[in-house]
Amino acid sequence: MTDHTPESEHTAGTAVRLDQGHVQGTGGVPDRFENPGLPPHVHRAADLDDRAARRAERIVAGLFGLSMVGTLIFLVAYFLVDVETQTFVPVVGRTSLSNVLLGVGLALALLGIGLGAVQWAKTLMPDEESVEERHPLRSSQEARDGFVETMMEGAEKAQLTRRPILKGAFLGSMALFPLPLVLQVAGSLGPLPKNDLSVTWWNGRRDEQTGLIVKPEKKLRLMTDPENKPIRPGEVTIGSVFHVMPEGLLEEHGTHKLTEKGKAAVLLMRLKPEDFQDTPGGRKAQEWGYQGIVAYSKICTHVGCPVGLYEQTTHHLLCPCHQSTFDVTNDCEVIFGPAKRPLPQLKITVENGYLVADQPFQEPVGPSFWERES
Repeated sequence: MTDHTPESEHTAGTAVRLDQGHVQGTGGVPDRFENPGLPPHVHRAADLDDRAARRAERIVAGLFGLSMVGTLIFLVAYFLVDVETQTFVPVVGRTSLSNVLLGVGLALALLGIGLGAVQWAKTLMPDEESVEERHPLRSSQEARDGFVETMMEGAEKAQLTRRPILKGAFLGSMALFPLPLVLQVAGSLGPLPKNDLSVTWWNGRRDEQTGLIVKPEKKLRLMTDPENKPIRPGEVTIGSVFHVMPEGLLEEHGTHKLTEKGKAAVLLMRLKPEDFQDTPGGRKAQEWGYQGIVAYSKICTHVGCPVGLYEQTTHHLLCPCHQSTFDVTNDCEVIFGPAKRPLPQLKITVENGYLVADQPFQEPVGPSFWERES
């Protein structure tokens, strides 16, 4: 204890400064803390004055109306404003007018609903204070019944029935607000795929202007990728694997070239006749091939990854993404992994000494989609 900190000055409940040196405490702890109570409840203007309540009601309705205006701005900008139209925005500079209006509209739609709900709760909903003593975790049956009754009376206390303008404004803003979200899903996914998922370049070239398939005048040759050279049957030896594209695709310069390459990619390999299983699948694989040479889609039927590994000794094709394994000796039947369907086989033959596609794929390649039947 120092000279400038007399013990008499430090009693129980007195704050102690940490720069006063050693302080001898009394050890006194009060037996009971006094109840601090609650400050006096201050009533809101809307609780005392009906004009103030009506003014608060108009403010809330106006905020919900602001939300509706924001949604309408979004819809008008989406349908009527060209995305190429530019405008100047301070700080940002020149940018797309469509993006600005879409952002402002969606912001107002969200802000109006949020501020309207907060203003409604703060000015018009019940503002009562209550004190409840601690009790066992499970409320009494009377309290539970009271909670149910309170919930049933919620709509009445929220003044939905007394103030129809609020009800209409709130429902209107909530009904319009989902439209921008639904519109993004329904209108921003591009054109419908039509038959794009069911046909490949093996069916014919796609016209860039009309989008229609132009059937080839002759059977398409199998071309090595990326060399773009036709393949003679003698070049396909036991154990070799060729990455194949249809004739003409590698020379294409259209906007859909990469998509068409992804769908039309084929793996070409050769097996001994005795390697094929004596099953319907094995016999079909031989029939659709040429002297043991078979061609199968490179696109895995699980989620569309490229099948990238060929095991020569087991004649298995393996997709490295999720380890789906296909047995070439039995028409690429799935023997392991999550894939549910065999790889589609491309029927091939020989014309003028080169391997050609005798017909396009007879089923959609790649993973399943909603219109695929098998």
